[in-house]
Amino acid sequence: MAESFDFLIPTRLIFGPGSLARLGELAASLGFSRVLLVTDPGMVSLGYAARAERLLRATGIEVVPFHSFGENPDTEAVAAGRRTADEARVDSIVALGGGSSLDCAKGINFLLTGGGEMADYLGHGRLTARTTRPMLPAIGIPTTAGTGSEAQSYALISDSATHTKMACGDSQAAFRIALLDPELTMTLPRGLTAVTGYDAISHAVESFVTKKQTTISRLYAREAWRLLEANFERVLDHPNDPDARSGMLLGAFLAGVAIEASMLGATHSCANPLTKNHGTPHGEAIAVMLPHLVRWNSVVVDADYAELLAASGISAASGEAGDVLARRLESLRLAGSLPQNLGAVGVGPDDLPLLAAEAARQWTGKFNPREWSATAALEVYQQALL
Repeated sequence: MAESFDFLIPTRLIFGPGSLARLGELAASLGFSRVLLVTDPGMVSLGYAARAERLLRATGIEVVPFHSFGENPDTEAVAAGRRTADEARVDSIVALGGGSSLDCAKGINFLLTGGGEMADYLGHGRLTARTTRPMLPAIGIPTTAGTGSEAQSYALISDSATHTKMACGDSQAAFRIALLDPELTMTLPRGLTAVTGYDAISHAVESFVTKKQTTISRLYAREAWRLLEANFERVLDHPNDPDARSGMLLGAFLAGVAIEASMLGATHSCANPLTKNHGTPHGEAIAVMLPHLVRWNSVVVDADYAELLAASGISAASGEAGDVLARRLESLRLAGSLPQNLGAVGVGPDDLPLLAAEAARQWTGKFNPREWSATAALEVYQQALL
């Protein structure tokens, strides 16, 4: 049957070792003159923030630094960034770092443009209803192969009071340019390489089978999976391998494009309550839950999982692809020294009803290929206990 879809990639992709050197040139080409440089404290300590600042200043661009936020940017951090940007009267944004830097920058851009609070932008397209002002042009430079935020029009921001993660999106929020330099990921510690890489893997796996998937989204998700599956163990064993780092970074970007086109599923619905209620880092929560959701979803998408496996040269008998894929995901999880079950992240049987109720209310659950509910979430959480 012919399908219908509306697909646009608004972000220019520049990829290659050493490509950060082009930052000043690219920013000038977009007319930047006074930039808010959003970088997390880790980027400051590694010297990457200073390097980006030098590149921008070398082309006559003024730089206003902002790095007062942590691993999960929250509404307080975004509001502080907005105040810094307002006072400095910036006309553009550069985000350098992991998903926290990229999402924080997008959140700041929402508030600069439309005012109010982040909760006002929950969902997609609510900025347009508030203002006709355009968002500031921005460049995103990821230093982890993980969230794929550089390819998306959403910012994931935690409510500082409730710790609930809010997905706030608008077509304008996409970066004008995504600058992918694999050399920036070479200093990433093994643990962060594993946890961010596994998150990227989950994006490829989930976006391939959502209810919103199309030929285009599957194209990106399939290639993302092929790159990530082939390079995840390799980059852990050989962290200075430029080809492995390149494969992971490009794979994470392609998975981000797939998310933009087809959204995510119930793995992320289960992961977010773990982060909110137990402080489980997002990638670890994903690692615990993904193989179980693959087995649970395989009732309705086993043939799709077989197609995904085939992209990596892995065969599976009819009706067994979900289990084969889940076992491969478990082996990748083990290679990354990631938590194997809920007990490993401090979750017990008594915690499950609350987690299941919250997982059922997560936005991504409605895109899951198998119908999602609190009962379904409880079943999957129970499987993840052991």
